[in-house]
Amino acid sequence: MSTTELEITGMTCASCANRIERKLNKLDGVEATVNYATEKARVSYADPVTTDDLVAAVEAAGYAAVVPTDEPEAAPDVDPTRSLRDRVLVSALLSVPVVAMAMVPALQFDAWQWLSLTLAAPVVVWGAWPFHRAAWANLRHGAATMDTLVSVGVSAAFGWSVYALFWGTAGTIGMTHPFQLVIERTDGAGTIYLEAAAGVTTLVLLGRWVEARSKRNAGSALRALLDLGARDVAVLRDGREVRVPAADLVVGDTFVVRPGEKVATDGEVVEGSSAVDASMLTGESVPVEVAPGDAVVGATVNVGGRIVVRATRVGVETQLAQMARLVEDAQTGKAAAQRLADRISGVFVPVVLAIAAATLGFWIGTGSGAAAAMTAAVAVLVIACPCALGLATPTALLVGTGRGAQLGILVKGPEALEQARRIDVVLLDKTGTVTTGDMALRSVHGHERSLEVAASLEHASEHPVARAIAGAVTDHLPVHDFANFEGLGVTGRVDGLDVVVGRPSLLAERGLPLDDDLQRAVDQARASGGTAVAVGWDGAARGVLVVADTVKATSAEAVTRLRALGLRPVLLTGDHEAVARSVAAEVGIDAADVVADVLPADKVAVVRRWQDAGHAVAMVGDGVNDAAALAQADLGLAMGTGTDVAMEAGDLVLVRGDLRSAADGIRLARRTLSTIKGNLVWAFGYNVAAIPLAAAGLLNPMIAGGTMAFSSVFVVLNSLRLRRFR
Repeated sequence: MSTTELEITGMTCASCANRIERKLNKLDGVEATVNYATEKARVSYADPVTTDDLVAAVEAAGYAAVVPTDEPEAAPDVDPTRSLRDRVLVSALLSVPVVAMAMVPALQFDAWQWLSLTLAAPVVVWGAWPFHRAAWANLRHGAATMDTLVSVGVSAAFGWSVYALFWGTAGTIGMTHPFQLVIERTDGAGTIYLEAAAGVTTLVLLGRWVEARSKRNAGSALRALLDLGARDVAVLRDGREVRVPAADLVVGDTFVVRPGEKVATDGEVVEGSSAVDASMLTGESVPVEVAPGDAVVGATVNVGGRIVVRATRVGVETQLAQMARLVEDAQTGKAAAQRLADRISGVFVPVVLAIAAATLGFWIGTGSGAAAAMTAAVAVLVIACPCALGLATPTALLVGTGRGAQLGILVKGPEALEQARRIDVVLLDKTGTVTTGDMALRSVHGHERSLEVAASLEHASEHPVARAIAGAVTDHLPVHDFANFEGLGVTGRVDGLDVVVGRPSLLAERGLPLDDDLQRAVDQARASGGTAVAVGWDGAARGVLVVADTVKATSAEAVTRLRALGLRPVLLTGDHEAVARSVAAEVGIDAADVVADVLPADKVAVVRRWQDAGHAVAMVGDGVNDAAALAQADLGLAMGTGTDVAMEAGDLVLVRGDLRSAADGIRLARRTLSTIKGNLVWAFGYNVAAIPLAAAGLLNPMIAGGTMAFSSVFVVLNSLRLRRFR
């Protein structure tokens, strides 16, 4: 199966998206999801289907589609909602006098109705033209959408008014009539509904414009993400700096980043040291120190000294581009609740047309007059538009995932939101997740020169324990006759001393046994989860250095936050029991919730065991050995500081590598899902309550139009509240 994305134009409501989706899915071997809010379709297809076939299917449904380029593009400078805004302004200027004259009898001077016709006609013809055009296009394809409802409703109200003016008694000079919220039973020959035709058009246009603006705001986080990258870069060519567009960089290029400049692409520092501000990508406010050998990420800002960077990833392979792709994938997906809403909106318009026809027949049949019947039917058509239903999920998803990206939390899809609500147990991998994954010197016992001598000797070793000891001292003594004994330790000559550093067993073999004090230090280190390294020279053991994996400073707070969310944190590690219990005690995890000595392959079994016990499980991890468990868990949270494999397997990616982000990610997912549910309750409830009122003649068509527009705007504004998530 191949997967592509189509950018679709011409959609005006959720039922349009539903129709395109059905059309695409009719093709053999095609699975398509169309999102009205993002105006994109995510399509999986197999041979012999091609992208040309997909575009042709969309066009056959009455819409247009293009396949976007792979390169992420910045947002266009021209606001695409400007033409809609102009249409709203002109329609409003013409409609306000029409509505005012109809609502206030004191303003109904002689021939006011003819002035109303003059002002309303451009609104109904030009202002409502997008609705008429879309309704006609849909009719040619044998379909009906929200535009059909508005077009038919507005045309009916205007058409009846023209009939009453030219062939009824409404055109009589001096004619007046009061404005009423409910429908009066008359023959209608003296009644005009120009204010309803013009007012509904303007209000629906206003709703569309606010909706379009809000949708742009909802997607602003993703556009801001794409705009973060540097525009040009100073590349070193033959020792000289040459300014080139950032898009021209290739892997292996070296480039200069001065203080205040953005790092142009992912790379490795080869010269200089500085501090890099990654807050725009990760939400982390504290700059990170970098030196030669350290990795830097494109779009971060150099806030310290001049550095030279060698490019390691460019274009769509950079972390920024991958983040943007993850966010876009999530925004294109659909939650189960949205699929239900789509199915309803797909049959909603034909049902509403049938209800409007039944309303028309009922009012005429009860002798209420054609005008009253037409008014009630128009009110049904206008108020029933299912805009709010189609916007309920995608707008919340747009804002929620966009806000997450700003905070360094990437939600891969709407399924993660639904799972976040269910989970009650969270399994935490220890190394690299709860701890830093880097060994550090914890304590020194014995002779005062033990650390200096051991650090000098270990400086020649690449072992993680050796690096922790060597890194504890800045100045190292010269070393001669260095020898490494795999898994045991090292020997060498330091400052005239024959030194042995390593396991106590290595020193014992060399005739350097530990005395009682040093043995106690070794036993205490092991009991607390540390690694004891013995140091000896001149025929005796001289000291013990204790090295341990360091618990992240924020892990204890993160565990507290997870508990506050009603979750049970469980520590999962391949380390032995003593180490695991020590770390658990430090971060506040109960001893009963420690699972130690777990092989990588067994982590999946642990996840399954909790699931079989009836729990919904979240897994937080960062390594290749966590990938299978992340995929097995109901909700996988991958630390962004970990491996690509782990990030691919997770449902949420925590860019910062801070365990507190796990709690924030779950909170954001739950908040987004509750916003979606609130939107759907409003949208469903509004239509269920409003249609009977309109059919009963209790709503003037213009009031119905305003209410319908408000419902859509309400749903979008409710979703935009997620932008304030902290």
